[in-house]
Amino acid sequence: MLIRGKVWKYGDNVNTDLILPGKYLRTTDVNVFAQHAMEGTGAEFSPHDGDIIVAGKNFGCGSSREQAALALKYAKIGCIVAKSFARIFFRNAINVGLPIIEADVLDSVAAGEEIEVDLSSGLVRTRSRVVRGEELPKFLQEILEDGGLVEHRKRHPRTASPAVNEP
Repeated sequence: MLIRGKVWKYGDNVNTDLILPGKYLRTTDVNVFAQHAMEGTGAEFSPHDGDIIVAGKNFGCGSSREQAALALKYAKIGCIVAKSFARIFFRNAINVGLPIIEADVLDSVAAGEEIEVDLSSGLVRTRSRVVRGEELPKFLQEILEDGGLVEHRKRHPRTASPAVNEP
């Protein structure tokens, strides 16, 4: 899966309240979530289809709200590249079909720069370098390619994916 887009750059510890403030949790309308994505950061956020968020450590920390990942997906974010993700946000992103990859590129990109993410190989190509990120296991790539866990299970009802925490 190859994703190209313009960079929206954030630092460390971007929490779910910054991604989607709690006052918008009274609705189930994903379009409302998308309209208010990243509102808690106080910075302008008006992504185009396929844009890429680049962040530092611990992206998605805070509450376990799935709406944070949904907000970014329906805001048309193509991928999130972060040095690390909060565990629950990582799984929520996969479950809703929002591509993510762990790679340390924050200091290698500028806001607005176009980059390319190859989820299949784990490579992130910036203007100045190529960074090898953490390649997602094949079964997680398949879930993302199918558009999320629900769609994946509809397409593969008799195929069980291995558990993430399985020894």
